[in-house]
Amino acid sequence: MTKFNVLLLLAVIASALLLVKTAYEARTLFTSIHRAEVEAVRLAGEQKRLEADRQLQATNLRVERTARERLKMSTATPAVTMYESRAAGAAAGATP
Repeated sequence: MTKFNVLLLLAVIASALLLVKTAYEARTLFTSIHRAEVEAVRLAGEQKRLEADRQLQATNLRVERTARERLKMSTATPAVTMYESRAAGAAAGATP
């Protein structure tokens, strides 16, 4: 009978240790999930901010101003436009 009691005691101790280990793993997984959810909220906010910045950067006025200031571009007017006649193109060997 004492062997059976010792066997039952060992089974109870093993079960208790397994329960403690399982509870610890559940807590660590829960904290990992919580951290991931917090990170997802932070990244969603950053994505919205970056999309707003992209839309601000892509406005027509800003693109035109950047082209004028950084690239030294200007709008094409008839005064600076050069036209080529068809006769000059045909003489160079181009086909219409």
